[in-house]
Amino acid sequence: MHPTRKTVATAAALLVMATAGCDAGATATASHRNSSKPGCPTALARARQAVKKAEEVNAPWRGPTDGPKAAHGKTVVYIAQTLTNPGVAGVAQGVQEAAKIVGWHARTLNGQGTPDGQRAAFKQALRLNPDGIVISGFDPGIAAADVKKAHAAGISLIGWHATAAPGPSKDPQLFSNITSRVEDVAKISADWIIARSNGRAGVVLFTDASIPFAKHKSDLIKKELATCSGTKLLSYTDIPIPQAGSRSLGEVRSLLSRFGRKWTYSAAINDLYFRHATPALRAAGKDGAGAPFNIGAGDGDPSAFERVNGKEFQAATVPEPLSEQGWQIVDEFNRAFAGAPDSGYVAPVHIATAANSGGALSWDSEGYRQAYRKIWGQ
Repeated sequence: MHPTRKTVATAAALLVMATAGCDAGATATASHRNSSKPGCPTALARARQAVKKAEEVNAPWRGPTDGPKAAHGKTVVYIAQTLTNPGVAGVAQGVQEAAKIVGWHARTLNGQGTPDGQRAAFKQALRLNPDGIVISGFDPGIAAADVKKAHAAGISLIGWHATAAPGPSKDPQLFSNITSRVEDVAKISADWIIARSNGRAGVVLFTDASIPFAKHKSDLIKKELATCSGTKLLSYTDIPIPQAGSRSLGEVRSLLSRFGRKWTYSAAINDLYFRHATPALRAAGKDGAGAPFNIGAGDGDPSAFERVNGKEFQAATVPEPLSEQGWQIVDEFNRAFAGAPDSGYVAPVHIATAANSGGALSWDSEGYRQAYRKIWGQ
């Protein structure tokens, strides 16, 4: 989307306001603390401009408009990292919906959130001898031998959040990996904190270091937060996603005890951390609409939107278009089966808040179903 004169003028105005506002607040705080000024006028102005663009609600379809007609009688297997991960489960539903449209058989296998479970699911998928396998939400490297067997059998492989970058992958060998650009998601999540806090925040960052994609995302969030001198990372908290339900309560209590009111913002690589953090925050007497203000850097499942819309301990999410990406996976398989290249499409980054969601429980581009049906001849 090209910037208009109005956008440029607004950005310029924001730069002036941010510089003046941040300096004034910083001076007052510095005087009180007798220390160097916090805040970050230049980074703050840049963050505000990026957040303003990401919060736009107009989302016309900018994905593929042509491609091969739908193949007939195909079978695909979707291996989920764990179906308790609502992002993974949301994409699975999209795959099932799109597969039904083209007359394919789609089956979902639950990897149970462990490497052993994911390897067992992969072996089961191979025994089904499908035309395609989706590796969803986990590192293909944990099942490297089975990935090789799939290729030897002529089975197409597509990932969802399986590697750090969108598009085809040579190592591991995937026809395509479906994801938004992790750099964009991480940057806008950190920028939202910088912008909303006026360049002064005490941040807790939740991650799952066992998943390379997730670890990379949280490292990028940390890097972007560091561009603002007034934004302090209080804790880099590693909780594996499958353990979020059992560990979050204790971890949040510990963080509240350690940091108290210094903890004003949180970011997490997945919205579900805030679902599990909510009971501890509520028990501590925190206001669901108050600090810490929480943003999920994925995946934008319905429960995350419910928390955001209700101002219940989550202020924003950077949602993946989960259903849309399920449809994209089916389209990419269809291109692979036809011997065509991948579509190259990557969904744009978006921030959903109570102010711009319109009460919706998901975020997808407008008209993606019609676009794909037209491509497939359905």
